Amino acid sequence: MLITRRFRFSAAHRYYDESLSPEENRRLFAKCAGAHGHGHNYVLDVTVSGPLDPRTGMIVNLKDLKASVNDLVIERYDFKHLNFDLDDFKGTQPTCEQIVVTIWKLLDGKLPGCELARLRLYESDDLFAEYEGR
Repeated sequence: MLITRRFRFSAAHRYYDESLSPEENRRLFAKCAGAHGHGHNYVLDVTVSGPLDPRTGMIVNLKDLKASVNDLVIERYDFKHLNFDLDDFKGTQPTCEQIVVTIWKLLDGKLPGCELARLRLYESDDLFAEYEGR
């Protein structure tokens, strides 16, 4: 059985490789290389799996799932500049793909009574990255 809960957070990021010239960065990353970065209103779908509890009719208490994701991810990233306010993306670009892999690492094995099955992170309405821990 699977169930998915949706979360939202707002964060800024910048793509920039210090080993490249400003011109090379602009060619490679276009507007994402701007000095101050830019922001997104991210949408995170957290899908968990587990057996259906015959007593409660649930895989997981959604209140507990919400509290865990809020504590481990949302409070960490909401209204942050991912390049400058955290060490999570040191040595890599905070792309949608990298962010979802990092969120997996934050959540994997830490959710109450269920297992993390899939994450889907929307950077915009028409762009998302999906990760299943592989």
